[in-house]
Amino acid sequence: MSQDIKAEKTFTINKSPEELYRYWRNFENVPNFMNDINYVKVLDNNRLEWSANVPMGSSVEWEAEIIEDKENESIAWESVEGAAVNQSARASFYPASDGNGTEVKFVSDYKPPGGAVGAGIGKLFSSVPQKQVEDALNQLKTIMEQK
Repeated sequence: MSQDIKAEKTFTINKSPEELYRYWRNFENVPNFMNDINYVKVLDNNRLEWSANVPMGSSVEWEAEIIEDKENESIAWESVEGAAVNQSARASFYPASDGNGTEVKFVSDYKPPGGAVGAGIGKLFSSVPQKQVEDALNQLKTIMEQK
C-alpha cells in the first residue's frame, strides 16, 4: 500500500492577498512558477486539465476540479475520480501578521498509484516534494514582487 506524499510551505510575499489570489486563480499562470507543470488548461469555471513532466522525458495529463474557491482567501482543487494523477492541493492567502505583505500557504497531497506507471509518476511528486513546493513559492514571490 502506498503512502500519501504531502508537502507544505508558507512564504511571505510583498503583495496583497487580492493580487496573489487573482494571479493564482488564473490557473494558466501556474506553469510560470511550478517548473514541472507544462500547462493548465481551464475547461470550465471549476474544471482544469493539467500536464506535467515526469522522469525520462514523458508527460502525464489529468483533470482536476476546483473544490473550494474563497475569493482573495483560498483556492483548493483535487483530481477527478479515475484521473492518471491522484493529487489535491490548496493555496491560502492571509495578510501577514506584521502588516507587510501576504502569507501564502501551499499544501500539496499526492497519492501514488501502484505499478510501474505509478512509480514513474510518483517520482514526479516524491522527488523532494517539499523542495518543489518551496521552489514554486519562491518563484511566485519573485514574479509577483517584480510586478
